[in-house]
Amino acid sequence: MSEPVLKIDKRDGVATLTLNRPEAMNALSRELRGALTDTFADLARDRETGVVIVTGSGRAFSAGLDLKELGTQGLGANEAEAAVSENEMIRAIARFDRPIIGAINGFAITGGFELALMCDVLVASTEARFADTHARVGIMPGWGLSQKLARAIGIYRAKELSFTGNYLSAAQAEAWGLVNRVVAPEELLPVCRALAQDMLSCVPEVLRAYKRVIDEGFAATLGDALRIEAEASRAHARTLTPEAIAARRTGVQGRGREQSR
Repeated sequence: MSEPVLKIDKRDGVATLTLNRPEAMNALSRELRGALTDTFADLARDRETGVVIVTGSGRAFSAGLDLKELGTQGLGANEAEAAVSENEMIRAIARFDRPIIGAINGFAITGGFELALMCDVLVASTEARFADTHARVGIMPGWGLSQKLARAIGIYRAKELSFTGNYLSAAQAEAWGLVNRVVAPEELLPVCRALAQDMLSCVPEVLRAYKRVIDEGFAATLGDALRIEAEASRAHARTLTPEAIAARRTGVQGRGREQSR
């Protein structure tokens, strides 16, 4: 019996998704894209899961679309159907209302780079490498890279990467603000799980609302983004009670004392 193309490990409120095609550098075949779509849709309905970690098996996070598959099948007999399938994956990830941590264990190339940019927080192994080879392969990006990368690291740096296809090291990615931190390979998942537990200690409904406000505001002008925040703040304020605020204040103070030691 062959192993699944996507491994799912759920424990302590965290779902770890491992892209599992190491022999193909976790290239995003139709089967793997479908598995990601279905899994994120399932996790959206699973209220026991508060954070998702996405990583890869072997030496790659993901090498992007499966060019071997595309080379023999193209986009498929029904190109419109293939496009709908890809959009469903993007929508399933975008609609997931809880934090997604990208544990970038190795190569994140083109479509794999785009998958990384769909995450909310990126932590990289020292073995991680990023590259945008769309222009070299002759495929236009369609999963957000052309817009998200420039917003993450600046337009001139993004153009350098996209116009050359050159690799970006983990250390340089950290210096440019693409990843939050770089850790040794053996520390990658433990660090991401610890970060996930910190997130789980927040008020769940506020965490979900906060993610939505940041994402919606990031895609808007500053004026519109401030209005989005104000509306969300007013809506949430109407649900608060003095007792709830007092309880959370005690917890925050205790955690602050613990972390300041």
